[in-house]
Amino acid sequence: MLTDRSTQSSAYDIKHPDIAESTSYNQIGRLEKGLNYTFKKKELLIEALTHRSYFHEKPDKSHKYNERFEFLGDAVLGLSITEILFRENTSFSEAEMSKLKAYLVSREMLSQIAADLEIGSYIRLGKGEELTGGRKKTSIAANTLEAIIGAIFLDSDYQNVRSVITQLYAPTIDRVLNEDSPYDYKTTLQEISQTLFATLPEYRLVSETGDDHNKTFTYDVYLNGKPLGEGSGKSKKTAQMKAARKALDNLNKKN
Repeated sequence: MLTDRSTQSSAYDIKHPDIAESTSYNQIGRLEKGLNYTFKKKELLIEALTHRSYFHEKPDKSHKYNERFEFLGDAVLGLSITEILFRENTSFSEAEMSKLKAYLVSREMLSQIAADLEIGSYIRLGKGEELTGGRKKTSIAANTLEAIIGAIFLDSDYQNVRSVITQLYAPTIDRVLNEDSPYDYKTTLQEISQTLFATLPEYRLVSETGDDHNKTFTYDVYLNGKPLGEGSGKSKKTAQMKAARKALDNLNKKN
């Protein structure tokens, strides 16, 4: 299991005029608590939360916006996830780490984490973006989370930001390390099979053992009529996913 950072206090006296501008920013300590990180320089967090639409509409209240922070945060996140995967499971191949990293740093994953943190309620948006539902746009939420990661890096150091990322990703990383990976090996194998053979993979049940409440399923997956991988698990889905993963490994070795 991955270890989270010890809880830090996130309370502080809000004096920054941009934060005090609205009620939501008077609640910004909640965001720090969710991140398990307290900013020493609050202006870094404010810049990370500032969308370009706000900057263009209110240049007198914001001299910067978060796209530079987003660029930095993307790089820091990528390195952190790569290191976590590298250190926590030495059996992962380069191809597996690449696929898992791509999933973990995807817009989809970032937007899910951003939703859990309720980042949408903290973003500084222009009126036009606000009226078009900007707070609910997954792309804006994901970009803002990357910007916040960049801001934490600037406010502290790599070890601190890696610790924050570890905490935010802990449930998902644990699933990856326990083989119940959220990465969809079956979809990838299906795409490859359609490209190479114009057919879908075929999953065949090899065995079903154990009591009704504790069964183990084993599946073989066939591509173009030939067996290419086997997998076992406590559910049919898990067993098929492992078989697909093994098939992808075998394909990589052949190529």
